[in-house]
Parts: sequence; structure tokens; C-alpha cells
Amino acid sequence: MRAHRVLLPALVLLAACSPQGPSKAQSIPDLAQPNRRAPTDPASMKASFAPVVKKSAPAVVNVASRRVVRQQARDPFWDFFMGGGAGAPRAQVQGSLGSGAIVRADGVIITNHHNIDGMSDITVQLADRREFPATVLLDDPRADLAVLKIDTKGERLPVMAIDDQEPLEVGDLVLALGNPFGVGQTVTNGIVSALARTDVGAAEFGSYIQTDASINPGNSGGPLVDMDGDLIGINTFIISRSGSSSGVGFAIPAAVVRQVVNAALGGGHSVVRPWLGVKGQPVTGDIAKSLGMTAPRGVLIAQVYPGSSADKAGLKENDVILSIDGQAVNDEGGGAFAIGTHKVGDRVAMVVRRDDAERTLTVKAETAPESPARDERALTGRHPFDGATVVNLSPAVAQDLGADPFAGKGVLVTKVGQGFALNAGLRPGDFIREVNGRSITTVADLAGLAAAGGRAWTVTIERGGQRISARFST
Repeated sequence: MRAHRVLLPALVLLAACSPQGPSKAQSIPDLAQPNRRAPTDPASMKASFAPVVKKSAPAVVNVASRRVVRQQARDPFWDFFMGGGAGAPRAQVQGSLGSGAIVRADGVIITNHHNIDGMSDITVQLADRREFPATVLLDDPRADLAVLKIDTKGERLPVMAIDDQEPLEVGDLVLALGNPFGVGQTVTNGIVSALARTDVGAAEFGSYIQTDASINPGNSGGPLVDMDGDLIGINTFIISRSGSSSGVGFAIPAAVVRQVVNAALGGGHSVVRPWLGVKGQPVTGDIAKSLGMTAPRGVLIAQVYPGSSADKAGLKENDVILSIDGQAVNDEGGGAFAIGTHKVGDRVAMVVRRDDAERTLTVKAETAPESPARDERALTGRHPFDGATVVNLSPAVAQDLGADPFAGKGVLVTKVGQGFALNAGLRPGDFIREVNGRSITTVADLAGLAAAGGRAWTVTIERGGQRISARFST
């Protein structure tokens, strides 16, 4: 049976006709040890996690969200008396149950983006069962995190410290807190099973903590805590054949949580992350052998984007990135994460291998350039692009949308609504490359041709790296 990635909110569907992170806290003396060690005697085996739970549990919340969706439903009585056709629109209430953690005493809460994605009503229930409506301060789909705010009327709430300073090690004890299946606050324990997992997950920006602590649907957005009771991650998804915990769960690291929370508290509506500007592949055994390396490690660079941080630092094609800021880098996602968790303007050390020797380069963390200008437009009219929203491709746009910044200049389809474009088969993520034999490099090019009109159209798009041409009559 195939294993699946499972995002963790508990989903609810009801039908009806017609609701600055704090710093690291002090260690708990009777549990924290200056040096990690395994239990060595019966007394230590009887040690309890209760002090950690008492400290952290008051800051754990339930997050319930909902939206009303109106759908056209088939009605057999309508069909019988009116001769067929759709029945009256019916309302469906779609809901999501997840978890979160209070990270500031005035009611700032961190949870997962997918817990509140597309929802109109969000309710937060505190550990004492009081409920508050919540607003979204910042939503970050790339990292699958969202920052919420509730109005406490001046009351100071219990908080959970974000610990992104103490290094984690595989084998460290951890607790997962949340609301699995909507049964109420639950605590499970486990260990850190692995670190820096970049080849898993639904989010586009991540380097996950893997744990065997039992997490299930509804735990999503809840904290993964260390033995000091501090937040070291946000539980976000599992890999499972059954849809329930099989001991392979993943949490977003505290460094990303702090970055998102700080952006929200700074008044931002999005997270601005540095961009390295390289395209590469993991060094395999065969590649390592061809390069004279003793073991496969690092990322072999195939392309460097002109004017990017990597280009300015002197990175070249065929270099091998070994580490960034002391973190080993073994795939492109790991490199993006290592540079992306820094602040814009930071100077970051990068170790690369070139000509059989290792050298250190200094990279200045910079944002992805937005050139050409974004120029996002919704097109309407008598042409094949009616109902499509398009945008100029740039590294900044590619970073926002998860597109390939090395795809060249072009026009990217971001949305397809009602109109000819939907019937023509255009999809979000398509590149419009040619129209009637003319190359399309900007939205202005496309809009100009569309406005000129015509009845016969030959359109070439690029989808998944393949070019597809079709003819249309409008």
C-alpha cells in the first residue's frame, strides 16, 4: 500500500438548505540536564513529563475555522416536475479543526496556514475552554504557517517561548501537544527522529524536524516542545498509509516560526525571504566519483541567476555548495532554506568546492529581483485568454508562486476563472509562449495581441517543460 503525506487538521462537513515571540524561558531544574544522558537507574526511569506539560499546556489552543460554500445540487423532484436541470443551490458548511500556540501574551497565536486557508470564520478556544474570534495577521502559504490575533481586552495570556537557539540533536526527547480528531487537548511523547528533512512536505519552503511522537489529524498547528517546555517546532503533517499516525511526523522548525511571527508583529502581510539564485542537483555517488570527491555531499550548481546573491558572491557553474552558515547542504531545498531563514542584508558564509579545493565565499542575503515588473492582469474579451489572470515571470514572482525562475522571460497563468480560457484548457502554472506566431515575453505583449482581436488563434503554451500548440476560433 502506498504511503501518503497527510496534512493534519480534522475536517468537518455539514450540509444545510438555504461560525514578537518571547525569548527562551528558564530551564526546569528537576528535568533539564547540562549534558544529555540516557536513564541509568529505576529512579530516573520514573521521571515524569508532567512539569513540562504544566508549563506548556496553558499556551496551547484549538483553532476551528469554517466557510459556507454554495453548490448547485441535483434535485430528483425538480427533475421530475420541471423536466430536468439543476435543483436550487444548497449551502455546505466546511470546517477545519486544528491547533495552535500562544506566542505573545496579548493574544498572538501561531498555527498552520492549511488550518485557515480559504476560511471566513476562525475561532480560537483556550486551554480553559473560553472561545474568541480570531483575525489573521499574516498568512504564509510557502512555509504553511499563519499568525492569528485574538482580542483579550487587556488580559495577559500564558505564552510559549520560541526556542530557535539551542541546537537540536537526533534522539532528543520531545512532546507534541494539540487537539487530535477534536477530542481535546492531548500530549504525546517521542524523540527527534531526524533533522533537516527537505525532500518531504507540501510547503515550498521547509527543512523539517522529524519525530515519532504520535500526531494525528487535528494536531496540525500544535507545538512540538523540548524538555524546557519551549516551542521547537509546529507539527504540520505526517506520512502514513492509513491517514493516522505511524510514527513519521514532521514539524516546521522554530527558526521559521520566529521569522513568520516577527514579520507579523512588524506589521508585514507577507514574509520577505532572501533568495540565493542557483539551480542545482544533489551530488550522487557517480557525480562525486567524477569530481574526485571521497563521498557524495553537497549540491552541484548547474545555473547561477545573473545578478543574484550567488552571482555577486562569485559562485559559478560546476561549483559544489557544501554548507551555508555552517549547515550542511545536500539539495537545492536545503540551500534555499539555509539562506531564506536569514534577514535581508545579512552576510552569510558559504563553503564551496571548486577545482578540487574548498573555499569560503561570503553571500549577502538579498531578495529575489522583480524584473520585469509584476504587471498582473485579469484578461477579458473575445479571445482564448478570456477569464485568465496572468503575470510577468521574475524571480520574485517565481518565489511567491513556486514557479521555476530559470524558465526564462514569459507570461505565467496564475488563475483561470469563468470564460473562454477555462474551456480552452488553460491551467494555473502554464506559460504562454507564442500567440499567432509571435513570441510573448511580457503581459503587455499578450494584452496588446488580445485587444487587437480576431477570430482565429494559434496559441503555444509550456506546461511541465513541454510545449503544446492549439488552434481556436472565437
